Amino acid sequence: MGGLGGMFNDPQLFQKLAGNPKTAPLLADADFMAKLKRLQQNPNDIGQEIGDPRFLQVMSVLLGIDMNFGAPPPEAAASSSAAQEAEEDVPMPDARPAAPKKEPEPAPEPEPEDEEALEKKKAQEAADAEKKLGNDFYKKRDFDGAIEHYNKAWELHKDITYLNNLGAAKFEKGDLQGAIETCQKAVEEGRELRADFKAIAKAFARIGTAYEKLGELGQAKFQEGDWPAAVDAFTEMTKRAPEDPRGFSNRAAALIKLMAFPQAVQDCDEATKRDPKFIRAYMRKAQALVAMKEYNKALDVCTEASEHDDGTHAREIEQQQQKCLDAQFSARAGETEQQTMERIQNDPEIMSILQDPIMQTILQQAKSDPAALQEHMKNSQVRMKIQKLMAAGVIRMGR
Repeated sequence: MGGLGGMFNDPQLFQKLAGNPKTAPLLADADFMAKLKRLQQNPNDIGQEIGDPRFLQVMSVLLGIDMNFGAPPPEAAASSSAAQEAEEDVPMPDARPAAPKKEPEPAPEPEPEDEEALEKKKAQEAADAEKKLGNDFYKKRDFDGAIEHYNKAWELHKDITYLNNLGAAKFEKGDLQGAIETCQKAVEEGRELRADFKAIAKAFARIGTAYEKLGELGQAKFQEGDWPAAVDAFTEMTKRAPEDPRGFSNRAAALIKLMAFPQAVQDCDEATKRDPKFIRAYMRKAQALVAMKEYNKALDVCTEASEHDDGTHAREIEQQQQKCLDAQFSARAGETEQQTMERIQNDPEIMSILQDPIMQTILQQAKSDPAALQEHMKNSQVRMKIQKLMAAGVIRMGR
């Protein structure tokens, strides 16, 4: 069931539902939206909601299939009903004399509108006039002018159409966060005002589009070298799709550029927690650990990546392992024999490897038969330990 629930993490979920006339009305249902957001957080809970016909309809739209199993086509049902009625005897009423025609009553005079209704009508007319001005500015791509008039329209009369237009103007201006906040307000106000579900669905669609654009913005800022802006954009990406590992991994890359290595390691862990096969996150974590001079931990991460890789990223993993080893060799360049021994004795992990009976046997065998070491390195766990001993200077091979 976890795979089935995974469809609710689709970044374009709300756009798809808003674009389908069968599911668009559901987005105005606060109870339904609460359940939908809960499923995004916990996809495995789909089993609890599978009996709700609304979720069957949502799944029908997301999967692109018709789930109205067993129901006869409307034309067939209507034809069957008509045929059945035709076969039954229809009672004929007794003929009665026609009733005398009544003179048409005069139409009642329209009641005068009360003062409140007149005020509301005037406010709406004024708001629509502001909206028209906003539309004129929008067409000229003068988004600041459009925003000013859409704001005035909303102040004059509470119709979320004005908020949707305001969100569109902010989106085109490039104020993506502002567009998201405005459209979220449109959704909340629309529910309070019992607005047309199509208007609420439009607000949801704009929110999704703005979040998608934020992800693209993060990549653009990263390419431009604007690392703080990239971090901000990728942070919004993690909010939009908290189960998508890419937002965390991308933010880690920007944090590495800012030399915020511990935070980058934490983001990489969040990414691999969501997808253990997301190899890029392992590579970025290893890169951050090397920068922190945590060489053995970086090698462990590379080994972990190999265990989850299907072979597609083997070369990339090997290159990162070599970078770890080279960095460790460079770090101890110029050490005296005495300094190397002191460092090894103060490294708990290296001492643990040296005290391992299996590794002691392998190292003893390698003294008399160096080729045996290469044979033992075919085992990934042994290879990792030997690489650490080489990087630490315990095993020297032509260096």
